[in-house]
Amino acid sequence: MKVTNRLLITAGALALYATANMAAAADMNALYAAAKKEGELTTIALPHDWCGYGNVIANFKKKYPGIKVNELNPDAGSGDEIQAIKANENNKGPQAPDVIDVGLAFGPAAKKEGLIQPYKVSTWASIPDSAKDADGYWYGDYYGVMAFGVNKDIIKNTPKDWSDLLKPEYANAVALAGDPRSANQAILGVMAAGMATGAAPGKASGDAGLKFFAEMNKKGNFVPVVAKSGTIAQGATPIAIAWDYNLLAWKDSLKGNPPMDVVVPKSGVVAGVYVQAISKFAPHPEAAKLWMEYLYSDEGQLGWLAGYCHPIRFNDMAKRKVIPQKLMDALPPAEGYAKAVFPTLDEQAASKTAVVGGWDGVVGANVK
Repeated sequence: MKVTNRLLITAGALALYATANMAAAADMNALYAAAKKEGELTTIALPHDWCGYGNVIANFKKKYPGIKVNELNPDAGSGDEIQAIKANENNKGPQAPDVIDVGLAFGPAAKKEGLIQPYKVSTWASIPDSAKDADGYWYGDYYGVMAFGVNKDIIKNTPKDWSDLLKPEYANAVALAGDPRSANQAILGVMAAGMATGAAPGKASGDAGLKFFAEMNKKGNFVPVVAKSGTIAQGATPIAIAWDYNLLAWKDSLKGNPPMDVVVPKSGVVAGVYVQAISKFAPHPEAAKLWMEYLYSDEGQLGWLAGYCHPIRFNDMAKRKVIPQKLMDALPPAEGYAKAVFPTLDEQAASKTAVVGGWDGVVGANVK
């Protein structure tokens, strides 16, 4: 009798599992049909060498044929993405973004301003609660740490920490990967520099970071050019401050010409989470939902990991042992990340306010 009961229970559980899977598949098929009817998805600020987005977009199009991906301004910053939503509230044309990928502090702000709409992907439960809005308005997608990318043809002594960047040997060499008045990557770069001086995360680190960059600018070490792989290779920005995953992708793209070091600094190691959201005014809301489902599937998460980004569902997938060993082996050594600090939303917001509001007055360098 015990064996029979166990078999009945097991059979019942399997039946429920199969029914749930069938329902999920039906839901995805219906979503794909609705998205295909819209026929288009408009993204913004997704460079192909950022987090492996080139392959992620290509694989999305391959998996869901019939949906054109319209890519707006790949080099835009988080602030630009928010402005694009505001500017196109009543525009259903190709300049209106359906989805955004922005720094953590921009998610709650966009919700407060009524610029995004809620949507919970099917893998919602495996996204850490600390990295998502409880109502589904925004949700973490990946994270990395602030690091230095160094052109070894020009810079012979690789800087190991933030304080090194003030040395005379790095004259006309150091750049941020974005405008600190609008780009999240650059804003957190300034925050990290401030934390390296001993300032606590928040307004204090923002103010301290401004003073650090003001000193760097005064010494002639700061270059007011947005750093990219091309500017590193050309020698215009031989030392770039950017997310580790961007620098590692740029290093791969340069293929040793020039050789490039990627260094996690000894102090001021700031980890940054980015978040996804759907515009409240999205012209293609069903395609936007399908895009989110793809990004938060195992396949989409592994696409980011292949681009050196730690996907937000990393722990869940590692526990289920679905991460290929070759991707694990390609990640940077764990030692450099041991001191990483994840600033809270309030700390990031306070630092962002200080940096954005004080850059022109304190540093006075027009980054472009």
